[in-house]
Amino acid sequence: MPESVVIVGGGAAGNAAAETLRREGYAGRIVMLSADPDLPCDRPNLSKSYLAGTAPEDWIPLRSAGFYREQEIDLRLNARVASIDVAGRQVVLADGGRHPYDALLLATGAQPVRLEIPGAELDHVHYLRTVADSRRLVAAARTAKRAVVIGSSFIGLEVAASLRARDIDVHVVGREAIPMQPVLGSEAGAFIRTMHEDHGVTFHLGTTATAIDEKAVTLANGEKLDADLVVIGIGVRAETRLAEEAGLAVDHGVKVDEYLETSQPGIFAAGDIARWPDPLTGEDIRVEHFVVAERQGEAAARNIMGRRRRFDAIPFFWTEQYDLSLVYVGHGSGADAIEIDGDLQSRDCTLSYLHDGRKRAVALIHRDLEGLRAELAFETSIAAAGDPGSGGAARASSSSGQPAG
Repeated sequence: MPESVVIVGGGAAGNAAAETLRREGYAGRIVMLSADPDLPCDRPNLSKSYLAGTAPEDWIPLRSAGFYREQEIDLRLNARVASIDVAGRQVVLADGGRHPYDALLLATGAQPVRLEIPGAELDHVHYLRTVADSRRLVAAARTAKRAVVIGSSFIGLEVAASLRARDIDVHVVGREAIPMQPVLGSEAGAFIRTMHEDHGVTFHLGTTATAIDEKAVTLANGEKLDADLVVIGIGVRAETRLAEEAGLAVDHGVKVDEYLETSQPGIFAAGDIARWPDPLTGEDIRVEHFVVAERQGEAAARNIMGRRRRFDAIPFFWTEQYDLSLVYVGHGSGADAIEIDGDLQSRDCTLSYLHDGRKRAVALIHRDLEGLRAELAFETSIAAAGDPGSGGAARASSSSGQPAG
């Protein structure tokens, strides 16, 4: 049992790891180093209820400051880690401070991809990742009349729905011909586009922004969209610098084994940065979703304590846009066929994503119970293949009942 655990990152994975260590009886020292100035938060809510104005800010923190004190979790905010001294088993802060560790968890998450075009750094241009980002965006939305959202995937469309709830005129710009087609397929993507259009959103698809000024966004075809508020949501990039500089194996994320341990013994990785062997697909995958990060944080904590439990939880997320609730279970990347049971237009259906005839994922609209059954079926197939692992059917407790990305 390690005498001290250092967690780098104050997001879903890092927070879940710290809580799990204490909940399961770990009595050693826990230091959680977060570069963020705010407490660990329910990040998915930032683009949903909080931005829409239907949830107060005191819903956003996962725990109070008092919780960390009571649990003897040494949470350091505004703590930027400069490097990892692997040989000396220390984490080095940007201010020169050092924290020794017996076990280390990297949960550094991801940062928004920046749009490199003229005007992208203007004051009315926003990205959404942190509580501070959300506060600035909410303040701007109170007076905005016309917004342009650049990016037509989940974050962009959730932001569009939340801004429409504030009666702001919204235009969405996206490279794809159909929004969210890479994840959900063309039929579901077209349905979601129509839903947004029914709520007053205007789409500009198959194009991109080339410039932003104080009053407008210019598109590649020369069209100008008036905007006093611009939100950019074109994806995120895993924060792997610390791992790379420490000499850990990195390949489109920090490579970990089935126990979430990196190529360096005693150093684990979880959340948006972790690329792990998925027993369902047989592939190394990396998933950027809140519940996955929480589950990995929990699993990493147990393995830090020597439990040696394989991480085999099924990837899961859900989104809420207007009155639509969509749940996604599994990892359907590379699907070559999509089967639909039910009716999209009536908002009661299941979409199954197949690869070589094998079901890899399902998306469900207003069929939550069926989502639980699908997750259980995937877990059963893993067990039948001779890799029972530890199971992962239970939802992460801190996100139960809340929108999750």
